[in-house]
Amino acid sequence: MVPGMDKEQLIDELSGSWDDTQAARDSLVARGAAVVAPLLDVLCDEESPVDWNVSADVLCRIGEPALLPLAEASASASADSPEVARRVSFALARLDVPGPGVHGPLLRHPHPRVRANALSAFRSDRGAAIRFVDQLIPLLGDPDSEVRQRAVWAFKAIGTEAVPALRRLRRQPAAGPRIRSGALEALAAIDGPAALDPQDQAAWRRLTTIKRSTEIPEGMHLCGSWYAVPSTDQAAVLDAFGLGGPEPVTLRTGAGAWNHDSHAWYADRVHYKCARVFVSPALDGWTLVFGDSSENTHRIEDADVPERALPSVVRRRCADLSRRFGAAQWYGMSCGDGWTAWCIAEDGEVVRHYDAFDAEDGRAEDDGDGPAHPAEAGCLLPHQRALPDDAFDGVDLMDFEAFVARRQQVKEELGIPDTCYANDIAARLSVDPGALGAHTRIEGTGVLALTACGREHGHPAGALPC
Repeated sequence: MVPGMDKEQLIDELSGSWDDTQAARDSLVARGAAVVAPLLDVLCDEESPVDWNVSADVLCRIGEPALLPLAEASASASADSPEVARRVSFALARLDVPGPGVHGPLLRHPHPRVRANALSAFRSDRGAAIRFVDQLIPLLGDPDSEVRQRAVWAFKAIGTEAVPALRRLRRQPAAGPRIRSGALEALAAIDGPAALDPQDQAAWRRLTTIKRSTEIPEGMHLCGSWYAVPSTDQAAVLDAFGLGGPEPVTLRTGAGAWNHDSHAWYADRVHYKCARVFVSPALDGWTLVFGDSSENTHRIEDADVPERALPSVVRRRCADLSRRFGAAQWYGMSCGDGWTAWCIAEDGEVVRHYDAFDAEDGRAEDDGDGPAHPAEAGCLLPHQRALPDDAFDGVDLMDFEAFVARRQQVKEELGIPDTCYANDIAARLSVDPGALGAHTRIEGTGVLALTACGREHGHPAGALPC
């Protein structure tokens, strides 16, 4: 301990740097429950000179004596501040306790934030979660959506051992529709469609059929890659891509699957990004194929720079598809870093391939596959910079509205065209999936289809919208 200091003095010592506060933190941990309340006040005080990580460290190391006070703090009015709520949730999640079982009583707490935080502890410890299945089940139907989601995550952490109990729950009308619905989502999160029993699979197909009959297309969130071919022959498209096991779905389900698979990450699973693709119905005469095939994902794995092998896969496939269908295109966009790309093939030949990042890095703009395409006419390419260096002089770049206004002003004054992205090229040559709507002509039915990886390993886990 720090000699001669009482708890108030020790807490004052926490306002220093991380290293300088080590002795005071250790001394406060040794005092245990007696210092929890004042430390909690410091943690929740956004004006405190003490770095919140410092006070949180002490509370986490004190452990179980801090559990209930932290839980009550998460339910208090002060936790209505997003920052305070974040701090308290951080401390609760890292509390040094014997196991998540001590959080069990909090699963029945009247405040949803407390229940949600308690569920996070079970998500991180599969063994404890298995022992608390009976207490976790009611939370699948909790009135609070965040609690319901975390309950699903807890069951996902349990894994296949929870499937029998969840299937039984699905067959118990007395459980109520909300809990039964949560059980269905948990089953899908554990092992995708494979976790559903035949009755649930049949019910899902009936619901899909009903919704397809009245579905109005909506613009899709564009993040990932897709192909476009001018064909209404879905069977021919499936054959061209080597796909199998087509399952009819709504456009909403197909878009959800594409986004789910593009953004999913599982440390303990492989082939979750390359197991399936969404093949659209014919949209204004074009069939779109969303997602990564086995070939795209497992391309030239012994290449010196594997990610550079993707363009060769795309060009070869576009050329093959255009030989069969007369034309083919591939598009790519990222919602995270501004990446955009396209490949255009006609009559068996790639006539244009563009990748914004390749061009920005100084690699050949046309990548050896032809000059700028007519669809790019009148636009700047994403890597091109046309604004003068002094365009934003005197503008507060933290003021987004002022920045946008000045950019538009300079563009109009200098006659600078708009920049085109993959969706803009798609709109000119085929179909922009981000602009689907009531005006879109639809023929046939979209399907989720399995790649070579999917036929071996099955659909990815995860619930999808219907």
